[in-house]
Amino acid sequence: MRGAMTGGAALRRREFEPAARGALDGVRVVDLSRLVAGNMLTKVLADHGAEVVKVEPPAGDSLRAWKVRGVETSWKTWCRNKRSVALDLRAPAGVEVVRRLAADAAMFVESFRAGVLEEMELAPDALLAANPRLVIIRISGWGQTGPFRHKPGFGTLIEGYSGFAALNGFADREPVLPPMFMADAYAGLYGAAAAMIALRHAEATGQGQVIDLSLFEPLFSVLEPQMANHRLTGEVKPRTGSRSTNTAPRNAYRTRDGGWVGLSSSTQAMFERLMRSIGRPELIADPRFRTNTDRLRNVEAIDAVVREAIAAMTTAEALARFDRDGVTIGPINDVRDLGSDGYVAGREALVEVPDDDMPDGVLPMHGEVPRLSATPGVFRSPAPRLGEHSRAVLAPLLGEAEYARLVAAGVVIEDRST
Repeated sequence: MRGAMTGGAALRRREFEPAARGALDGVRVVDLSRLVAGNMLTKVLADHGAEVVKVEPPAGDSLRAWKVRGVETSWKTWCRNKRSVALDLRAPAGVEVVRRLAADAAMFVESFRAGVLEEMELAPDALLAANPRLVIIRISGWGQTGPFRHKPGFGTLIEGYSGFAALNGFADREPVLPPMFMADAYAGLYGAAAAMIALRHAEATGQGQVIDLSLFEPLFSVLEPQMANHRLTGEVKPRTGSRSTNTAPRNAYRTRDGGWVGLSSSTQAMFERLMRSIGRPELIADPRFRTNTDRLRNVEAIDAVVREAIAAMTTAEALARFDRDGVTIGPINDVRDLGSDGYVAGREALVEVPDDDMPDGVLPMHGEVPRLSATPGVFRSPAPRLGEHSRAVLAPLLGEAEYARLVAAGVVIEDRST
């Protein structure tokens, strides 16, 4: 295995249990969001028992279009435990169905551009008038206020605008945008926490509220204390690759067999352990490296020492030696490593679920996050087919006659796959 710290292990097979219940059992969430941030947010809620009703347009959530070899892998992994209702929201009757769903819900999630909800006559004030306890989460690139409120705001723009990309990469190269949905993911996780705070308030007081969740502020917030540092020094933090401006040595180092390991000696004791482990204890007293400040000043020299030592070892040898000596090091894994890693499998951070669209009949997906001891997350159902739950959710709400009329009119779309 390419640099794993633990031996290979089979992933645990998880079966979906429709009768399973979580801590949020009984909490209905009406989710009109699209793509990643909203689906990340509602996945957290759904994993812990909330009934998440995905209201999709006739063509489905845009996430469904992100296919790999014809399989909706993004949809399947972010939308487990949810129910799909397909509605034409261009029709006033479709908007009215959403209004009726929201009147009996605990939460309402949307990710339209600022002002679109008002244009649809689903303004928060109207929703709260009908359901005063409703928690409304509004996700947008730039927020509901401010000079950019009407601008489109995909995560890529936010990852550049927030200052993240300017910090990411190497000094002699262009800024690097992240290769995953970083701004959306941070917003989704912040949003799940905000939703639970607002739900607690609603349960205690009967008062709902609106959560204005931009993609910008969650990512911008984790870049602290960059603004304070700049005010103190007047300097812009440079791109340093895998090095740190706070501690040294810290970097990615290549091993003799072509693997990569990440090492950080963020305390004096750890640096001293590292020097003893590579057989260079005399460098502990070297004036160039005596303190962390000295090492930062002479980072090229200390990095060269560590690089040379690790380059003489295979990945397995480096991991074994440093683990024995209590040095903080780990492999730099890719998906080939993680798919059979003993730690990942042992923590059930990745599991397998049955899926007929996969060639081997199983789909790997992440386990529940976060972990709760008394009320663990649940796997109740796979990601729904488009309109799979239109009848189950809407017929009791509308009555059979009205439901049938809206289906005939093309306002409500039922599951066509069967």
